[in-house]
Amino acid sequence: MSALIDPADLAHEIEIRWLEDPERLDYVRQSLERLSSRKGRPPYHRDGRMVGYAILGPGAPASRASGTFRRRVFWLLPHDRDQHPDGLYSSGAPSEAVDPRTVAATVKGEKTERSQGGPASPAMIELGITLPKH
Repeated sequence: MSALIDPADLAHEIEIRWLEDPERLDYVRQSLERLSSRKGRPPYHRDGRMVGYAILGPGAPASRASGTFRRRVFWLLPHDRDQHPDGLYSSGAPSEAVDPRTVAATVKGEKTERSQGGPASPAMIELGITLPKH
């Protein structure tokens, strides 16, 4: 999902509001949601918990079809690394996961060694693929 976020969808963000300290989280999941307002804490209807969300500026346009606004929401599921460090994501991370320390208003964030659960694999090194260390 993270890779599918178009930077143009983030153009009207003015703030990222964290509900938890992003320094304590190796990764967060991010998605674009259709919400009824530009600001304020949005409702959350998934398993797990919301850990942050974007605030949009007054110039953010509403959808002509639905009257909703596209806003980023950051969240974690019960089986994510922060709750189960030796579990499914002890290394690697979900496709929509990014290091929260790389997220800012209008910046979608990126995968890092930290968010992926460790240094690059031998296959990545052999292919010359590196992730930022953040």
